[in-house]
Amino acid sequence: MPALHYRLRWPDASETLCYSPSLVIQDYLHAGEDYALDELLRRVREATAIANERVQAKFGFTCSRAGDQLVQTEAQVAAFAHRADARVRVLSFEPA
Repeated sequence: MPALHYRLRWPDASETLCYSPSLVIQDYLHAGEDYALDELLRRVREATAIANERVQAKFGFTCSRAGDQLVQTEAQVAAFAHRADARVRVLSFEPA
């Protein structure tokens, strides 16, 4: 199953390299676009759920790394929740 990294730029200009076990993340996030925190989180959660369904179907178990990445993304979103206008930019997609 092709895995993928995607780079996010947070409201404080910090960047993170995130992991997806499936290319489906590219259906939910687009390089060069900015997302409000709640929209980013909704999209990442949905893409992660689909990716985990694909991993489960192929290997018989879900991807713990994808789950860990989701927890990390949720924590980063929470750190900026006090900023009503906070947006996150998707910078790029890279092979894992």
